Amino acid sequence: MNRVQPKTLSGFMELLPNEQVLFNQMIDKIRSSYEKFGFLPIDTPVIESSEVLLAKAGGETEKQLYSFTKGDSNLTLRFDLTVPLAKYVAEYYNQITFPFRRYQIGKVYRGERAQRGRFREFYQCDIDIIGDEKLNIINDAEIPAVMYETFKNLGLENFTIHINNRKILNGLFEAVDEKEKSVEIMRTIDKIDKIGKDIVVAIFKDDYNMKEESINKIVEFIEITGTTDEKLEKLCNLGIENELYKKGVEELKEVIKYIRLFNIPEEAFEIDLSIARGLDYYTGTVYETFLNDYKSIGSICSGGRYNDLAGYYTEKQLPGVGMSIGLTRLFFILNDIGLIKSDKKSISDVLIISMVEDLSKSIEVANILRNSGINAEIYFDDKKIKAKFKYADKLNVPYVIVIGEDEIKSGKLTLKNMQEGTQEQLEIEKIIDKLK
Repeated sequence: MNRVQPKTLSGFMELLPNEQVLFNQMIDKIRSSYEKFGFLPIDTPVIESSEVLLAKAGGETEKQLYSFTKGDSNLTLRFDLTVPLAKYVAEYYNQITFPFRRYQIGKVYRGERAQRGRFREFYQCDIDIIGDEKLNIINDAEIPAVMYETFKNLGLENFTIHINNRKILNGLFEAVDEKEKSVEIMRTIDKIDKIGKDIVVAIFKDDYNMKEESINKIVEFIEITGTTDEKLEKLCNLGIENELYKKGVEELKEVIKYIRLFNIPEEAFEIDLSIARGLDYYTGTVYETFLNDYKSIGSICSGGRYNDLAGYYTEKQLPGVGMSIGLTRLFFILNDIGLIKSDKKSISDVLIISMVEDLSKSIEVANILRNSGINAEIYFDDKKIKAKFKYADKLNVPYVIVIGEDEIKSGKLTLKNMQEGTQEQLEIEKIIDKLK
């Protein structure tokens, strides 16, 4: 028989059980945070009609799609959770309640070049609030509140949510007569942390043939510094008489006001005027979240406000605001830099070891423990007691219950604390109280 070498495809992450336990715990914490704010779960198919998914795709995205034909159907694996959401809202418009607050945690697929920390199959954890024609600006402030709650729930402490508004940027470009080049300019601004101000200015001058006056105004804008309130004041005093710009500044003021009402600490958010993400998609507030000690890894959560979620599927105006966590990449990064540890090798609270051949008492005890909400595992293999305890030790199971003839007769079970090495004989009710 020719044996096939077992190997995982490049760009696809597989975890050992101890790592998977930690990954699942992260998903549970994210889900819990989302639901605390009243977001409803949905799940959309991993495979969609290519016609549906490709309605919004193009450029680099379309090159990365996994598409195939089955019979007469052209099918594609979803590449994000936003396009399926757009289809979902358009399809079930008459059956869902607006504003529609949804979350989805699921795998997406992109055939990009696999590299360290970048995957072709990965989990995204999205939340979105979709309005029917209108959506209050307060929602733009609640999204950072969810971000803050989620990352605190994951045990992360030193992070900052960076906030900007696309109207401010677009209004600025209109004011300096560079609206036609706004996409290219914003792409360049987005790289300023990587390539530096001097190179950005050189690109503006040499590649985009921008006037020196326009360059100076944009650089003056980018270099606005200070506290949150000082930045807002400087934006107002920049001398830009453009209505779109002024609208963006007012929206940013409102968002900051409500962010403070949501009790997000001042050190956990900041206005960042260099954020220009979602070039052709976001229309208002935009967010990026960074770990302060590891900024080089990039944003760990991003999102923003958009005017029209489902324009490719319906005539109805459906504005929204949302954010997304790339969980697979985040898990890889946090594990790699040691901010999380996959120490838990078992999800069992207790291992039951029988010293007698008849396992009926062990099964009875396991049933009682499980019905009381305790994860109980029975060791079934006929091995020496030392091997059984070694099994518990290797998996870091915190407690072992030993059941022998004496335990069966007395009605008291031997409970051993594996970390402390101590043991005591207790009735099942007291064991339950101890393990809960």
